[in-house]
Amino acid sequence: MDKILVIGACGQLGTELTLKLRELFGTENVIASDLREAADLIKDGPFESLDVMNKEALDALIAKHQITQIYHLAAILSAKGEQNPKFAWDLNMTSLLNVLEAGKNGVSKIYWPSSIAVFGPGTPKTKTPQNTVMDPNTVYGISKLAGERWCEWYHQKHGVDVRSIRYPGLIGYKAQPGGGTTDYAVDIFWKAILEGNYDCFLKEDSLLPMMYMDDAVKATIDIMQADAQQVKVRSSYNVSAISFSPAMIYDEIVKRYPDFKINYAPDFRQQIADSWPNSIDDTEARSDWQWKPDFDLKKMVDTMLDNLESILVTAK
Repeated sequence: MDKILVIGACGQLGTELTLKLRELFGTENVIASDLREAADLIKDGPFESLDVMNKEALDALIAKHQITQIYHLAAILSAKGEQNPKFAWDLNMTSLLNVLEAGKNGVSKIYWPSSIAVFGPGTPKTKTPQNTVMDPNTVYGISKLAGERWCEWYHQKHGVDVRSIRYPGLIGYKAQPGGGTTDYAVDIFWKAILEGNYDCFLKEDSLLPMMYMDDAVKATIDIMQADAQQVKVRSSYNVSAISFSPAMIYDEIVKRYPDFKINYAPDFRQQIADSWPNSIDDTEARSDWQWKPDFDLKKMVDTMLDNLESILVTAK
């Protein structure tokens, strides 16, 4: 049985991925780790406090638990990265190199997430292809593009079985967002239920690629479960699910909350959003390892509201 380490397990994606991995592989075989205290949802299984920038600590934890697979999710996201660029670069790069070295030294399989932030102003906006102009203008995007090249280099030079996908904006209800430009699409649900109004930091027509968290977890596990021969892209795969704007998601929410109001007040995150694609071509992921999303906009909105209503109304 594989022993799996999830780094950054208390984050938005890490929380839900850890829960799913424990469901599939057994709670005792999935070790969650983070610098933060263990999130409530993952307290029932093994947890280790880990600073992944400390290579010796990472290596010791791998040896202690006889880790065979690593899901490395720790990162500073786009908006927070612009506020502290040097720290964002140091964390995102040093942590990845430490994990890739662990792959070189015996960990059999590694997952590392990239992002649509690798694209930039010169990238085709519509149906952005797998291989295209990549000119990111955020520290987060720059670090993700550099990370993609490191992943491919470690695979080619050292045979490291590293796998990656470029996430669009991720939407889920089990954990709060972590400082990304697409986080409005999570926060808007909380505000609709609790306050009845929302100040959106993007323009109403800012169309961006998005994905419901269940699909993101599914894509992550699918690529890790694929036979190595199926994984033909060792930098990072495009994946796609839904593209929508703040106005489009508002129009769906207001069907359930007719008195809900939205105000548009774009801030510095608008410039980041404007540099990203509005839709993604993920033909290679669909062909190579049969990627296919389950959630469209309506299903995602209904699922988010159903679950958050249950959580927030109970909390009251």
